[in-house]
Amino acid sequence: MKIAVIALGKIGLPLAVQFASKGHDVVGVDVNHAVVDQVNEAREPFPGEAHLQEKLTELVPAGRLRATTDYADAVPGADAVVLVVPLFVDAQARPDFGWMDAATRSLAEHLTPGTLVSYETTLPVGTTRTRWKPMLEEISGLTEGKDFHLVFSPERVLTGRVFEDLRKYPKLVGGLSEVGAQRASEFYEAVLDFDERTDLARPNGVWDLGSAEASELAKLAETTYRDVNIGLANQFARFAGQNGIDVYNVIEASNSQPYSHIHQPGIAVGGHCIPVYPRLYLWNDPDATVVRAAREANAGMPDFTVGLLEGAHGDLTGQRVVVLGAAYRGGVKETAFSGVFDAVTSITERGATALVHDPMYTDEELGKLGFMPYHLGEPVDAAVVQADHAEYRSLSPADLPGIRTFIDGRRVSSPEAWPGVTYRVIGRPAA
Repeated sequence: MKIAVIALGKIGLPLAVQFASKGHDVVGVDVNHAVVDQVNEAREPFPGEAHLQEKLTELVPAGRLRATTDYADAVPGADAVVLVVPLFVDAQARPDFGWMDAATRSLAEHLTPGTLVSYETTLPVGTTRTRWKPMLEEISGLTEGKDFHLVFSPERVLTGRVFEDLRKYPKLVGGLSEVGAQRASEFYEAVLDFDERTDLARPNGVWDLGSAEASELAKLAETTYRDVNIGLANQFARFAGQNGIDVYNVIEASNSQPYSHIHQPGIAVGGHCIPVYPRLYLWNDPDATVVRAAREANAGMPDFTVGLLEGAHGDLTGQRVVVLGAAYRGGVKETAFSGVFDAVTSITERGATALVHDPMYTDEELGKLGFMPYHLGEPVDAAVVQADHAEYRSLSPADLPGIRTFIDGRRVSSPEAWPGVTYRVIGRPAA
C-alpha cells in the first residue's frame, strides 16, 4: 500500500516507521522543515523512543519511508491517510482544533477516491462525524462512504515504548459505515503486529466498536479512568499522611483483593494525555462531577506538595529550593503539563528561589522553559522530586550540599538515604 502519515511527532513518526516496516511505501507529512530533513537523513528528531533510530537507519535508505512538507506529494493516490496531528485544550478547557483543522483542509484539497482516512488523535465524542466528515466532503467534493471512507482509531501508546505498545494492545476502530470499518480493520491488520493474548476472553488484534463515537469514547474513558483513579489515590494519600497512616501499605493491602486496583499517589499528573483527555470528556459531559473533582484534585497536587515542604522545613522565604525533574515522567524528555511549572510557581510564591534540575535537559533548554538551572553539588536548602528519573534513585546529601529537607514526590528514595535530613513522602506520616 501507499500510506501517508500526517504529523511526524512522537507518535506519528513511530507509526510511519511501523507501517513501512511491514513492507508498505510510507510518506510522512510535517510542517516542520527540520523534522522532515532529519527523517530524510534517517536521523531521529527526538531522543528516547526505543528502536526508532535503528528502524530509520534501515527503512529510509531502502526507500520505504520518506518525509515531506507537501500534502500534494503525499496524499493523492494514497490507499490510507493516518492523521496524528496534536489537539490542544485552552485555558477554559475547550478543545483548540486549529492545527487539526488546517491539516484536514490540506488533506481534503488533495484527497482522491478510494482512500481510507483514519484519525488517531484523541477527540471529543462526535468530532469525526460532525466536524471532519463535512469538512472533508465540502473541500474535496467527494462523498464519504462512496468515494472515501472515514474512521476514528485512537492511538493507545506511550512515548518511549510505542513499538512495544502497538503489539501489546488491541487496535480500536470505529467507522461511519460498516464498509469503512471493514476497510480500517483490514488496513490495521496489514500494518501492525500483535502479541498473543490468551488471558482475555477477546483476543488481541483489531476491534471494531461499531461506530466512530464508541471508539472516541473508549479512548476518553480509558484515560479518564486513570485520572480519576490517581485522583482518588491522591485523596487517600493526603488523608493518610495527616492521620498517621502509611497509604502505600493501605493500597497494597487493598489491591490484594482482585476488585481493587488503586493507582499510586504523587506530586503531579502530566503528559499530553491524562491531564487533557478528561477535559475533552467534560466538554461533552459538563455534568460529570466525578471527572471534574478528580481533575481538580490532581491539578492541586504540586501546590500541596510544596505545602508539605513548607510544613516540614519551615518558612521558605529566602531559601534555595531545587525541583528535581522538569519532565512530566521519568526517562522521557517532555514537559507537557509537567508538575514542574506549578511546583516552581508555588515555591516562588512562598518567597523562595526556585531552581530546576533535569539530567535530560541542558541549562539552555531549562532557561528557555523559564527555569533557573541547578547543578548537583551546588548549595541548596531543600529539594522536591518531581520526575522519577532513574538518576534520582541514588541521590544522597552529598549531591545536595546544605540540604535540610527532601520531599520525595515520586517515592524514588528512602529515609535511610538521607541521614540528618528531614525526609517526607506524600501519603506517609512524618517519622
